[in-house]
Amino acid sequence: MDQKSEHKLTLPLKKEEIAELSAGDHCLLNGEMFVARDAAHKRMAEALHGGDNLPIEIAGACIYYMGPSPARENRPIGSAGPTTATRMDKYTPELLDLGLAAMIGKGKRSKEVVEAMIRNGAVYFCTVGGAGALLSKCIQRSEVICYEDLGAEAIRRIEVKDFPVIVCIDSRGVTVHAGMSVT
Repeated sequence: MDQKSEHKLTLPLKKEEIAELSAGDHCLLNGEMFVARDAAHKRMAEALHGGDNLPIEIAGACIYYMGPSPARENRPIGSAGPTTATRMDKYTPELLDLGLAAMIGKGKRSKEVVEAMIRNGAVYFCTVGGAGALLSKCIQRSEVICYEDLGAEAIRRIEVKDFPVIVCIDSRGVTVHAGMSVT
């Protein structure tokens, strides 16, 4: 088995950094990213199809598929575990074509998403499901920035420090998921 690299990365990621990542690499992310799940993705798609602008700057962004639990006292966020990424697959190729650089979730992605990742030089990270309480300790700041009426599914901007992820699908379409291929 190949030895995988470890990377300490600052968000937003540069295309050159993404190109250097390989499936299976371990990374610690630092900086700002967005949090959005199913309902927020649906609203963003509706906005785009209605001729409106997105409520966030998508070019170069990283989206974490997560819906947090309420924050405990003196904490910026509650439990912050990943959501299954396939639920966002029908919206993701369009966002990748608009410049989305990275996504974080759990599970496999569709062939259409992987093709859009290759086309746009993007990366899909996975993090550990069931470890939401531990992951929340890497979140330094959290603020709802739009779609507040969606509650836990509102779009948030979070700041992370040493947020642990694994490259599940790299920008060449190589994946850690057995039996998955785009060719």
